[in-house]
Amino acid sequence: MPLLLTGRGFRQELERVGALALYAPLEGGAETRLLRRLRAAGYRAQINSARGLGDPEAFLLQQHGVRPPHLGHQSVGRGAAVGEVQMACPQLGHLFDGSNAPVVLWLLEGQVLSKAELASLLDLTRREPRLKIVVELGGSRSLRWQPLASVLAQAA
Repeated sequence: MPLLLTGRGFRQELERVGALALYAPLEGGAETRLLRRLRAAGYRAQINSARGLGDPEAFLLQQHGVRPPHLGHQSVGRGAAVGEVQMACPQLGHLFDGSNAPVVLWLLEGQVLSKAELASLLDLTRREPRLKIVVELGGSRSLRWQPLASVLAQAA
């Protein structure tokens, strides 16, 4: 239980590698404690689902266009069948504005991400040193984590 009380080992590993794969007990609670410990250490946190993430770099750090879902019969006017593009703000943009505090992105349901998407998340942490990423990749009997790079190496 000391690990759950301090979270120091988790935080040091996250700071060292930049991106971690997390396997947590399915009953929950352990990951919430770790996230609370990161916030207490000065991290700014964002929790997102990995479902529907699309291009991680564009979705998280760049302003990007989003088309509304196709709802069947549409007018053939300006938008035609594909709809008009609506501009969406980056999900993490507000966390980087005016602060040097590190940012942690906690992705739920990370098992739906492909190897290429996981590799792009890992690359994103290397290009932006303030960004740290935790991806929940599944359940386990006990709380455990490993560097995301080693998960990708095992999958290859």
